[in-house]
Amino acid sequence: MTEQSSDRDFRTRFKNGDALGTWISIGHPMIAEAAARAGFDFVLVDTEHSEISLETVAELTRAAAASPDDLAVIVRPAWNDPVRIKRILDIGVDGIMVPMIDTPDAAEELVRATRYPPDGDRGVASGRAAGYGQNFVEYVKSEHRSLITIAQIETPTGVDNAREIADTDGIDALFVGPADLSASLGVFAEWDAPELNDAIDSVLTDGATAGIPVGTLTVREADVADRVEQGFDFLIAGKDMTTLIEQGERIRDTYEQSDAGRS
Repeated sequence: MTEQSSDRDFRTRFKNGDALGTWISIGHPMIAEAAARAGFDFVLVDTEHSEISLETVAELTRAAAASPDDLAVIVRPAWNDPVRIKRILDIGVDGIMVPMIDTPDAAEELVRATRYPPDGDRGVASGRAAGYGQNFVEYVKSEHRSLITIAQIETPTGVDNAREIADTDGIDALFVGPADLSASLGVFAEWDAPELNDAIDSVLTDGATAGIPVGTLTVREADVADRVEQGFDFLIAGKDMTTLIEQGERIRDTYEQSDAGRS
């Protein structure tokens, strides 16, 4: 399978709600390789709340491309900033997920940051995304449109505008940021709060009406089935640091129980 056909295949599966990702905040290529070997369809590389640099994003992207199984890379920038966005996209990632998209205007600004003129404001360059110039013309004319563009819904304003955001041409998916949304609703980390679940249901309905998938993050394996039952189309399941810490705690508990049994 060629790289271009692989990209199209992932985009199709993603837009059909048939993709499972995992969250990366550790900037080492082995984490991407491990995600591929575990069978994930994509990784979400977080540069909003981590120390991951642009150079590290490039190394993670190369590791994903070289992995034994197809692994797509979606990156979250720190903000809806066209300068940050174009530098990430020039690396040749598969998509971008932008936080705090609250209005249709913000959604349109996001899409314009991913598109070349006359449809957008992205500066033209012959970086890795364009094969370092080998498929420069084709990429600028059409191939850049295969990028997946995800708008994060994280505030009451975003919830209220979710239908219009979802209807924005070029927005491929919505993503409910559970921590920020719960905080903005005044019920931080109260995952069963009616206010939070009503807001989630509203976004799910708006996404379905607009015909685009809606996803969320579930940090722990035990919550995956509940999120699927709730109606989310795709999940980013597990976070590298949380998985390492909690698995380490389980190993430590097992050791201490075994050691206590010997005493």
